[in-house]
Amino acid sequence: MHDIIRQVIIPKTPELDVTAFADPLFTSVIGQFLLTHYKLWLLAIGLVVLLVAWLPLLLKKLPLSLPIIFVGMGMAIFAYTPVGQFSPHPVESPVLIEKASEFIVIISLMGAGLKIGRPLSWRGWNLTIRLLAIVMPLTILFIVLSGMWILSLPLASALLLGACLAPTDPVLAADVQIERPDSDDSDEARFALTSEAGLNDALAFPFVYLALAASAAAVTGGMLAEWVWYDVIWRLGVGGLVGAFGGWLMGQIIYRLPQDTRLSRTGDGFIAVGATLAIYALTEFAHGYGFLAVFIAGLILRRSAEGDDFNSELHDFADETERLVMMVLLVLFGGMLTGGELLSDIGWTNVLVAALVLLVIRPVIGYLGLIGVDRPPLEKFVIAFFGIRGLGSVYYLAFGLNHGDFPMQHTLWETLGLIVLGSILLHGLTVTPIMQHLSRRIYNRTE
Repeated sequence: MHDIIRQVIIPKTPELDVTAFADPLFTSVIGQFLLTHYKLWLLAIGLVVLLVAWLPLLLKKLPLSLPIIFVGMGMAIFAYTPVGQFSPHPVESPVLIEKASEFIVIISLMGAGLKIGRPLSWRGWNLTIRLLAIVMPLTILFIVLSGMWILSLPLASALLLGACLAPTDPVLAADVQIERPDSDDSDEARFALTSEAGLNDALAFPFVYLALAASAAAVTGGMLAEWVWYDVIWRLGVGGLVGAFGGWLMGQIIYRLPQDTRLSRTGDGFIAVGATLAIYALTEFAHGYGFLAVFIAGLILRRSAEGDDFNSELHDFADETERLVMMVLLVLFGGMLTGGELLSDIGWTNVLVAALVLLVIRPVIGYLGLIGVDRPPLEKFVIAFFGIRGLGSVYYLAFGLNHGDFPMQHTLWETLGLIVLGSILLHGLTVTPIMQHLSRRIYNRTE
């Protein structure tokens, strides 16, 4: 029975299908297209990289965000007919989308961990605990109910959708998070949203596995017990332990070795990416949650030499890597919307669920979950409202569909795509004025 459950809940990871890329006709068409427009591509790539560097400064005072710009660029680029034929679609390239979104999430989580310097305590992390223990499970529950009642999804598919849309995205939430390791973390709204995004990506994983179990067979009492022990307790425990040890070990290597051999002397921030990938892979080999491990590793690594300038260098390189990869993925996401026609079949039910998730479920549950916290109403509203959905949700859905058999896959992708697009627009257009207003009213400073 144990082996059967393990096969049901944790099927073997599928291999990436590279047959399409080995097709001579396919490769020749792409190669011909790229070579024909080679200099134009160099110009486009160069301009986009410059935009990644310059746009944050230009947009700082405007009601716009980087994700809006990049998604718009992708929509425009892949709407062009010669390019549109190469636009990605998640149903056709699920493994590639899973791996690409997984990479950027783990880089983002390490960066989030490096930003946070607040010591662990019940009082200091009270807002985060409420968001994880109260808001997140209730959010999953109400999204599951919405999926079943409005979209007519079966339980397994509705549970997968709820698990995908529960986490606050660590990648697209940069504008509402702590900016750098040397930033003041007394801003409770930014701290709560940074720490929530760092932790709830891992805490959503058990619900994805529960959806996988439900997709394979009816969930029995024995299967639930196995899920609690293995997918909740074991995987979270391993993720926490490997992350803590990995962060401590990297801290010793970077900051505690003899002066002439410690890695901090190199000044190379790409160490953060190497540490992230190594810790993530080791945790996954041990059947733990790598997302949790890299975030905790970032927290511990930051504490290895509090106030050291090299902390900022590590964060900055991770942040630059994240922004470059984010740019590519958001351009491709824009291509899914136009060339891939991801939203071509959406109806009023998809729109209704998207509106409920973005305007009702997260904001209302988020605010109610903070009742009793001695913080200003405006601050609690900001924390509740900016539950941004993004590339983390894309990863979870791709992972679930690659590992299980879920009905109505197109409905799941259409709904998710609409919610991510809606979050990018809604939160991207409102983040600057709302966060500036919060800073003036609550923290008595201007941004």
